[in-house]
Amino acid sequence: MADTHGRTKPVREDKAAAVNEIADRFRAASATVITEYRGLSVSQITELRRALGGDTHYRVAKNTLVKIAATEAGVDGLDALFVGPTAVTFVNGDVVDAAKGLRNFAKDNPALVIKGGVFEGKALTADDVNKLADLESREVLLAKLAGAMKGSMSKAASLFQAPLSKTARLAQALADKQSGSEAA
Repeated sequence: MADTHGRTKPVREDKAAAVNEIADRFRAASATVITEYRGLSVSQITELRRALGGDTHYRVAKNTLVKIAATEAGVDGLDALFVGPTAVTFVNGDVVDAAKGLRNFAKDNPALVIKGGVFEGKALTADDVNKLADLESREVLLAKLAGAMKGSMSKAASLFQAPLSKTARLAQALADKQSGSEAA
């Protein structure tokens, strides 16, 4: 790590451990969201952590440590967001649920400001995070897909069944006609 004069100074062991832990979280996360928490109390931050759930880790850390960790983890496009009191939300589960949780908490607690983040290697603006929050959750989308597939499959089955039943009726009519002509 370089100081203001460009000299490299050693990173203390506790800071190095924090950087390693944050870098590991960056690598493991499917998405990260950067927020400013200025004005939130400890109890509000604890409430936010509970609201986000077990698949999401909300971490308050020094900007310089987070910048170093992001660089070590190969995460780009976040440096401009590390200004002021910053916290990082590491999402390991459903990104949409985490974005909704942050947005809903920010509505009730305007001191929480969503700055942006990273999803699938691409930098996100605050608007992008809010757009993610507008999407339906993964479970809802999967249920809709399953319903659409079930409907399509039953339509396909009836389409395949129709020619067979039509052929069977035609064969029966032909057999009836032949037996009627033999009787005459």
